[in-house]
Amino acid sequence: MSRTCPECGDIIVGREDKKFCSDACRNAYNNKINKDSNNYMRNINNRLRKNYRILAGINVEGKTKTTKAKLLSKGFDFDYFTNLLQTKNGNTYYFVYEQGYMPLENDYYILVKKDISQ
Repeated sequence: MSRTCPECGDIIVGREDKKFCSDACRNAYNNKINKDSNNYMRNINNRLRKNYRILAGINVEGKTKTTKAKLLSKGFDFDYFTNLLQTKNGNTYYFVYEQGYMPLENDYYILVKKDISQ
């Protein structure tokens, strides 16, 4: 009994439990199945990556101050961050991985970098 690849229809040669004729067919098949969720996740990851690059580019010293206008002019999107840090003083820092920011008065922001060396 011959088995055929669900992606291209070629005959599968090899192990009994093999489902695809090649890695390329396996990847193409799974990419088609997951296309909608992959596009959504890809778009979010691209926004996070852009926010990270902007913060890291401005905050080269590890701690600095900038304006909201400067962040926006570079394309920063305040709706996308990876986690929050609530301090004992009640301040909230927004983080994109280890790069963080906290709003101050008069549309200023403090940028910080979390020490992730372990």
